[in-house]
Amino acid sequence: MKVLVLGAGVIGTTTACLLARDGHAVTVVDRQPGPALETSFANGGQIAASHAEPWASPRTLVKLAQWIGRADAPLQVRWLRWDPALWSWGLRFLYNCRPGAQARNLERAVRLALYSRQRLRLMREQVAPEYDGRSSGILHIYRDRRSLPQATAAAELMTAAGLDRHPVSIDEAVALEPALADVAPHLAGAFYSPDDESGDAHLFSRAMATEAERRGATFLYDTKVHGLLRALRVPRRVMGATTSRGPLTADAVVLCLGSYAPRVMRTIGLSLPIYPAKGYSITLDTRGAPAAPTVSVTDDEHRMVFSRLGDRLRCAGTAAFEGWNTTLNPRRVAVTIRHARSLFPRGGDYDDPQPWCGLRPATPDSVPILGAYPNIENLFLNTGHGTMGWTMAAGSAQVTADLITGRTPGLDLKGLTAHRFLRWEP
Repeated sequence: MKVLVLGAGVIGTTTACLLARDGHAVTVVDRQPGPALETSFANGGQIAASHAEPWASPRTLVKLAQWIGRADAPLQVRWLRWDPALWSWGLRFLYNCRPGAQARNLERAVRLALYSRQRLRLMREQVAPEYDGRSSGILHIYRDRRSLPQATAAAELMTAAGLDRHPVSIDEAVALEPALADVAPHLAGAFYSPDDESGDAHLFSRAMATEAERRGATFLYDTKVHGLLRALRVPRRVMGATTSRGPLTADAVVLCLGSYAPRVMRTIGLSLPIYPAKGYSITLDTRGAPAAPTVSVTDDEHRMVFSRLGDRLRCAGTAAFEGWNTTLNPRRVAVTIRHARSLFPRGGDYDDPQPWCGLRPATPDSVPILGAYPNIENLFLNTGHGTMGWTMAAGSAQVTADLITGRTPGLDLKGLTAHRFLRWEP
């Protein structure tokens, strides 16, 4: 089958690799000059099923009220401007802040994250990609004791879904990661997920692209996707996509364009509830640093994650809902540096922090959108992963490859498809 994959981030390259392995004629289109040069380039580095707790929750509503007007708020929302897409997304987000919805969405995200973690391990055995991977688990730390009941409740829901995320004492946390010794007196609690991992999503994506090309896939870089081509005589199908190279036709199209997926869908009159959450990171050189962490850490209070990638420390987090703006905000960079330095003051070279920002494709329920679009038999969605794209890439790609190839996916897709957002069938 001739398959057109739109997007060459960690989701698109992994999907292309598995489709090429299945023998399909795969073409990948991306506007950048190489793979994973946008959202997947310098993300937090965590492969973290334990990070699947949805943003939409009663606790987030309380926090949002506290963060209004704060320049250093972990989550910033620019409500006071003309942005119907944000308002529409925001109403769905508020609806998903109900306790019952939070538990449902957490189960869905954990289900996919655990499956993806399993598929990644199998992929490592088959392809052996080099991406500065570590399998030493992830520590979640908390400074505010008032956060612990919510963290405990989330851990219990994750445990019920099959994930090992258990509480550890501060002494145990420091024993697991000695670099936390500097901040230990200020910690109120910690949880540990021993089976979670970390690694460089950019390096992994490059490895997937190389493997896909080895199996016959074609990558068209420096190529903009303008829209989808709908078949005139067969309304239940798309023909391909319009691009800066001209029209590209295919038997199946896979949408892996992250935050830009809704724009492409609108070209055929359809919508997706995805909005960009702009995140920041800095990357520190750890050579010569006396206390650089080796275990990946999540700082819940500041919505920050830290991952050791070879001789680098990736410090990432925060989110700003301000549209498709990719300009680095120096104030947000400064906030990221300050939070990183407060946790790991001796963790790396803060004189040369290597800042970055990227648009993470967020759905209102923090669950990605997979599978065929309803009533369009050859348009497949693999997008909306938010902060979990690296975590869910292998599983999402496997599901997509299974559906296109005609296999029954090894994952229950209930609650993971676009059906959950549709009130009517196009």
